[in-house]
Amino acid sequence: MWAQERAPKMLKKSNQKGFSIIEVLIVLAIAGLIMLIVFLAVPALQRNSRNSQRKSDVTAAIGSLQEAISNNNGKLPSSVSAGIGNGKYAVFDTGDFTGSLSNTTAVATVNSTDAGVVITNFSKCGAVPAAGTAAMPTDGAGATKRSITAVYRVETAGNFQVQCLDM
Repeated sequence: MWAQERAPKMLKKSNQKGFSIIEVLIVLAIAGLIMLIVFLAVPALQRNSRNSQRKSDVTAAIGSLQEAISNNNGKLPSSVSAGIGNGKYAVFDTGDFTGSLSNTTAVATVNSTDAGVVITNFSKCGAVPAAGTAAMPTDGAGATKRSITAVYRVETAGNFQVQCLDM
């Protein structure tokens, strides 16, 4: 008889509702890991986006320069009005660059606060130098009057790196 009285109590369901503290802690730990991954990934994605935009802008500027050179029989125009074209890019020659660059590849340290773009014609990019330096354009290595080089910087993790692009 004792077994019959005890059996219904053992089969009775518990009426407890909600989550245990362990289940809540596991969910919070998983959410914390997801937030950590997002906070680590977002700055790198933003940096890559800015670098892609910089390269795109420099490529467009070089393309505009090449178009201006082609339209002007191989030379840059001596002056340009601000209202020409869509007003996005305006290029003009500030001097004859054909003799002003050396025939050797010069390596120069680039200041991390220098955010500009150096564009020269009759030049090609030199060899890839050490980090923090830029291969300055040269007038050797197959450069022609229509060759254009741009030296600009991109962001890396906590620093900057100089890029050279020629067309």
